[in-house]
Amino acid sequence: MKILRTDPDRFGIRARLLTLLLPAILGLLALDSWNDYRALRNQVQDAYDQAMLESVHVLRGSLSVGPDGLLHLNAPLAVQAVVDAAGPLQKYLHIGLTPQGVASTSEVTLLGATDLPAPPAQQAPPPSSGASPVVWYDSHYRGHTVRVVALQSKVLDERGQAFGLLIQVAESTEPRDRAQAATLRQELIRDTRMVLVMILLVWLGVTWSLQPLERLRKTVLQNKGRDLKPLDTSDVPHEVAPLVNAVNQHLASYRDLLEQQSQFLADASHQLRTPLAIMLTQAGVALREKDPELLHTTLRAMVVQISRSRRLCEQLLSLAHASDGAPSEDAPAVVDLNSVARDVVLQYLALAHEKNQDLGLDAAEDAPVPGALHKSPAVPVLARGAELHEALSNLVHNAIAYTPPGGHITVKVSTGDGAALAEVRDDGPGIAPARRAEVFERFHSAAPSGNSSRGAGLGMAIARAYARRNGGDIELADPASGTGLRAILRLPQVPAPQG
Repeated sequence: MKILRTDPDRFGIRARLLTLLLPAILGLLALDSWNDYRALRNQVQDAYDQAMLESVHVLRGSLSVGPDGLLHLNAPLAVQAVVDAAGPLQKYLHIGLTPQGVASTSEVTLLGATDLPAPPAQQAPPPSSGASPVVWYDSHYRGHTVRVVALQSKVLDERGQAFGLLIQVAESTEPRDRAQAATLRQELIRDTRMVLVMILLVWLGVTWSLQPLERLRKTVLQNKGRDLKPLDTSDVPHEVAPLVNAVNQHLASYRDLLEQQSQFLADASHQLRTPLAIMLTQAGVALREKDPELLHTTLRAMVVQISRSRRLCEQLLSLAHASDGAPSEDAPAVVDLNSVARDVVLQYLALAHEKNQDLGLDAAEDAPVPGALHKSPAVPVLARGAELHEALSNLVHNAIAYTPPGGHITVKVSTGDGAALAEVRDDGPGIAPARRAEVFERFHSAAPSGNSSRGAGLGMAIARAYARRNGGDIELADPASGTGLRAILRLPQVPAPQG
């Protein structure tokens, strides 16, 4: 029995599951983490931007017209709170007034730094009365990347002088970056923890699921082929049960094969023991014989016994080959049953002539092919020619062996109901219908014990085995009239090839 070894380079179930699941899970986690990160980043940006925008509105509300008719900053507590909050967050303020309608007038800074980056020109809104647009932009200031919000509007003093108001609040992006980095770290830690838990669950789940198979493996290894009982499927997962059932079927067929081989060896040894004992006795007699004529008689008897033993060995080999369930190396081919029957009849003509028997062939006529000079095979069958010849030879040999001298034996080839038939008819004693099934058993002879024509009882078993290997069968039937037997070899017919 061939032992299948596990290839260490092949993936196991755990590796296959992880290979299948990990990329999908990592992809989903990456997409989910990216979406969460973007959402949290937007929330962080909105929170910091909202605080900056509130500062702008506080500063805008602190600007008013004083008693002298000029623009002043009031609500100093609120302004001071904004200024005080700028320190640790690296926040910078700027409030500037630019008189309008006056040529070559520079901006007057009311509060804060005078060198904050100005709003980009493409984002600066067109001046319009009453409008308070807010502009957001990123820039660099004092070695830091800053986020800037600028509010530009138009204000009037008591004298009706128009001023362009610019309020800017700038804040370093470092606190935002730190908050976003902390959020990203938390996402990565959470996803890594989830992947590790998933790998552990897959590993434990597969280990738990494979425990019944591991027990089966240990049972098979402990058995070491001594007992071919079916494996127990009560504890295996239902997905694996069909595999175990298939293994049980294989064990059953292997057990049957071993039983057949054991029976075959026992029968063969029993059949060979008798002729070997006879030849050993005859050899002893020949060694003691002084009369040359009697010595020759003993030697001729030994030759006859050797011939029978040789045929028995040949039949045993044929039976072993015919009973082998393994596929043959020779593929079936289309052969003409007519030709096979003709060869068999020619092979046994001499033997039939020695017994004064009439052996003939009733072949089917070849069918002419329209427009062609040749004829197609009359009875084409898909079979192995050598095995078909052996099967029909055993039928003819049995007919010659059991038909008395002066008898008639006919091999008839015909077709009917999509089957190809080769009948071996004889006018011998025949076989009772109740005993016809027995003749296909090994070492069972239809002739009475002591009959000179009694053989080893393997011919019919070999013939049926070869017939079944080629998709056919053999059956026994009564003749249409008189005594005798009809041994019918039946095979599926194939369509004749067209010319």
